[in-house]
Amino acid sequence: MPNLRPLSALVLGLLLAGCANVNPYFDSNKPHHRPEGFANNYPPNPAYQRPKLGFFEGWAARIRNWTKDEAVRAPGAPIEPVAPDLAFIHANRSEPALTWIGHATFLFQTGTGLNILTDPVFDERASPVPFAGPKRHQRPGVALADLPRIDVVLLSHSHYDHLSKDSLRALYRQAGGPPLLVAPLGVDLWLEKNVTGGERSRIVKLDWWDKTTVDGVELHLLPVFHWSARSPWDRNETLWGGFAVTRPGFSFFFSGDLAYSKDIQDIAARFDGFDLAAVGIGAYQPVWYRNSHVSPDEAVRIHRELKVKRSVGMHWGTYPMGQERLDQAPLDLATARAAQGVAEDAFFVMKHGATYRPVGLAAPPPTR
Repeated sequence: MPNLRPLSALVLGLLLAGCANVNPYFDSNKPHHRPEGFANNYPPNPAYQRPKLGFFEGWAARIRNWTKDEAVRAPGAPIEPVAPDLAFIHANRSEPALTWIGHATFLFQTGTGLNILTDPVFDERASPVPFAGPKRHQRPGVALADLPRIDVVLLSHSHYDHLSKDSLRALYRQAGGPPLLVAPLGVDLWLEKNVTGGERSRIVKLDWWDKTTVDGVELHLLPVFHWSARSPWDRNETLWGGFAVTRPGFSFFFSGDLAYSKDIQDIAARFDGFDLAAVGIGAYQPVWYRNSHVSPDEAVRIHRELKVKRSVGMHWGTYPMGQERLDQAPLDLATARAAQGVAEDAFFVMKHGATYRPVGLAAPPPTR
């Protein structure tokens, strides 16, 4: 008989991780607001509907997926990291640069001296408990202790592979003072309770289409099709979103987690293209995962519709979140590029630890 103790403890951890609540930010004039939380702008794609499961049956299936042997999702070939260029990262004040730390965690250097970290997760597991759940396949491309001082942290939503209590607490204690934490509605309350000890001066909460400005750099929260939860009891109590980071001469799109929806066309109508983007390409199998994440084919479509000059694929190769092999997404990305007539250097993947320097895409602005 299998050992059920880890599974039981995981269930208990999930039960204790959150509790039902009302939405303190509810605005009846906003269609995506609900008294109990938030909703997507558009209905799910019926082609990607998951087989009907009851509440407990659905969570039991998800937990089984987290705890089963991960060998079936092992990469077909080694995923080789590279040593990070720490000298450049620490000295860079004037050049846009993107360093992949892993999964959805990037260091984005705006070229103005501002260091931005997206969805920082340095944990061994993307899970509420340390002994079960998706286990990190690749160590962080840049160790948390090796980062330059982080000015801003962008948080897309509350899932464990995007929102880490331990990582954020460490960043909040960094030398030189805490970063600014920019988060969707409701996630700010979680930060206040779990990270900042009640302090709100370094937290900015945003609704969809809201923006805040830091040293001349605009940070916009964008609507995308997804959902949120940290337990079986708090689904969609907090908002989710992608981000646009813009300043004169350069723009960056960070997708967070998203399924393909008309939200992409809405974003395209408000922004005149992007110089650089990080778009999820992993966790798209089985097919119903595509009502939470995009396939490589859909990611290339997003790249084209948002008129992005250069896109980097993320959300693959770090944690086994989907049921495809960890290195399947880059292979399918190559097929999708060819099918949609996108050049190889226009949408590519990076090695863990690598830095992309999009020289020539924009003239460097004045240093902060």
